Amino acid sequence: MLNITFAQLELWLSLFLWPFMRVTGMVATAPILSHSSVPMPVKIGICVLLTTIISATLPPLPAVPLMSWHSVAIIIEQLLVGIAIGVVMQVIFAIIQAAGDFIGLQMGLAFASFFSPDSGANTLILSRILYIVALLMFVTVDGHLALIQLLADSFRQVPVAAFSLNFDGFYALVGFTSAIFQLGLLLSLPVLGVLLVINLSMGILNRSAPQFTVFSVGFPISLTVGLVLMAVLMSRVQGVFTALFERGYEFIQVLMLGF
Repeated sequence: MLNITFAQLELWLSLFLWPFMRVTGMVATAPILSHSSVPMPVKIGICVLLTTIISATLPPLPAVPLMSWHSVAIIIEQLLVGIAIGVVMQVIFAIIQAAGDFIGLQMGLAFASFFSPDSGANTLILSRILYIVALLMFVTVDGHLALIQLLADSFRQVPVAAFSLNFDGFYALVGFTSAIFQLGLLLSLPVLGVLLVINLSMGILNRSAPQFTVFSVGFPISLTVGLVLMAVLMSRVQGVFTALFERGYEFIQVLMLGF
């Protein structure tokens, strides 16, 4: 007859529960995995599967009773680490969306927006297109697998323990969010520069020939040139998006060292 003591059961539960919280935090915030179109049972199944695989490779866990305040602190910390990993990649995709917003506004497509169910807000159509292209490319280059690998490595860099997180990691994460504006503007700069020259030219033309109004002439020209430039940009976007993904992976490693 198999006899299982309470101490053994508590050890097995802690071996699963603490890594499960970190995996859950990552799945709840990471691109694709956290999308609203993914059913909740699928998300839970992914968390259980990843935890089962990762928990077998973990270093020894702290000898902390499962029903204790230290265990609650461990659960909260593991959840924060997982959320931080997912937020880093969400920032990368926010950079791409910001670039689409900048270009769309300069092209005069501010009115072309619709409700996005995953963000819960109205987004510009051009930003949505770039976001979908980035998601497809993220899957194509096995970015989701690289993210899972980084999650598994994080257990060696930031072991499961109570009151062990350093706030320098959170400060670094907050500072990384400034890249949304900086890199987004840099990504859209080639198109913005050309459109800015066109708008300035239309302003000068409007002053010299008032019958050529900006709304009747400038908008079709800006829209046409913007679409042509976007077609050229889409042929070069693979290397740019891949570099952004690599930057996100590198920052996750830096973030784990900060923790």
